Amino acid sequence: MKYRGNFFSLPNEIFLLGLSPGELAVYCYLRRCENQKTHQCWPSYKTIGDAVRMCENTVSKYIQKLIERGLIAVEPTKVTTKAGVTRNGTLQFTVLPPQDVIARHYERELEELELEAEQQRLQKILTKQNQNDPCTPL
Repeated sequence: MKYRGNFFSLPNEIFLLGLSPGELAVYCYLRRCENQKTHQCWPSYKTIGDAVRMCENTVSKYIQKLIERGLIAVEPTKVTTKAGVTRNGTLQFTVLPPQDVIARHYERELEELELEAEQQRLQKILTKQNQNDPCTPL
């Protein structure tokens, strides 16, 4: 019998982004819920909170942080009742490709390393100038 388990994938690099445990839990739940073709899902804050054992306000806080990090996008939806009245629907979550966020993370790290190397280079030049300049005040 071939097992077709109920699982989702998560790139290893997601752990390099410095997500808090709460952010990671909410992100993982959204990845679990997402449609693999559209990358969208519609769980309520209550549903997410029940799954990851958080209150709705805490889920909302972590959702906002995931939006700021560029890992998800959230849009409100509208529904029309049989009577023709338009009402607010559930939130539509789109799980964005984590590769973009991971690439930005690596770019920031590279920029920091380049800046550090430049600072070290300038420090060496200043040290050398101070050693060669006999007129430096005491």
